[in-house]
Amino acid sequence: MIILGIETSCDETSASIINASNKKIGVLSNIISSSLSLHSKTGGIIPEVAAREQVKFIIPVIEKAFSEAHLSEKNIDAIAVTYGPGLIGSLLVGVETAKTLAFVWKKPIVPVNHLFGHIYANFIERSNIEFPAIALIVSGGHTDLVLLKNHKKIKWLGGTRDDAAGEAYDKIGRLLNLPYPAGPIMEKLAKKGDPKAFIFPRPMIGSNDFDFSFSGLKAAVARQVSSSKYKVLSMGLKSDLAASAQEAIIDVLVKKTLNAAKKFKVRSILLGGGVAANEKLRERLIHNTKYEIPNTAIFVPQKSLCTDNAAMIATAAFFNYKPIEWKKIKANPELYFD
Repeated sequence: MIILGIETSCDETSASIINASNKKIGVLSNIISSSLSLHSKTGGIIPEVAAREQVKFIIPVIEKAFSEAHLSEKNIDAIAVTYGPGLIGSLLVGVETAKTLAFVWKKPIVPVNHLFGHIYANFIERSNIEFPAIALIVSGGHTDLVLLKNHKKIKWLGGTRDDAAGEAYDKIGRLLNLPYPAGPIMEKLAKKGDPKAFIFPRPMIGSNDFDFSFSGLKAAVARQVSSSKYKVLSMGLKSDLAASAQEAIIDVLVKKTLNAAKKFKVRSILLGGGVAANEKLRERLIHNTKYEIPNTAIFVPQKSLCTDNAAMIATAAFFNYKPIEWKKIKANPELYFD
């Protein structure tokens, strides 16, 4: 099955064509256009700016996806599109484009939950993931633990009660006067810092549920930054603060994920979302899984598949193939787990 995927939930505009057969996913093209440079100037994403840029790039991105795949619309079997969650203006660009193409080309259309996309990034070019599985979705907008009994039975276990992990990175980065997005820069600073320089709280690390909270950590970093003894934030101090804050975030993420994996006796652990590109998180989760539950396999996507992209959306559509009439698809910015 050849599927065109479209993803426009936030500031990226992406189109991808995958070839799926015998549960193996091959990516024929995966084109991404981002308006990040515009948002960096304003210190965060401005929804209207993101949507306007997506209007400009959606058709060229789709055309390039076909060009790189050396295919035309006649070759595809279906269209997959993100319909939520996300920014309403951005979602509408992708959804309305997909609906128009499905109508004109007479192709089935599959609505995809963006969060499922991050989970299914792990299935690209892999066929050895076994169920049941635990998935940790960790990004700027989401921190969630999900149980997959199989492709048809997916259950949300818990999520953040306030700031998502990626959001915490950005807010702490702002306290350290780092440009947006702060996550990758904080990660680089942390490599030069001492993760034990500051003992920051690990919110909810000992709770008996699978929820997260990172606003208290952000507040603790703010108190240190505003302390009268730090008149100037030197690069050394910034590195120590970044390393210590990152250590706290990763400790919570790994502990909660392994707790869930042990409770549900899973065969696989999957990592997904933009923060999944963080090397320290990947290394710690892999190491601790092998040490604590050696019979459980751990999977992390290629870094290029951690951020928003259409290949993961097309892959999610293949494994959860539920086409509906194009007229019935509506953007749902507040969609969670359905």
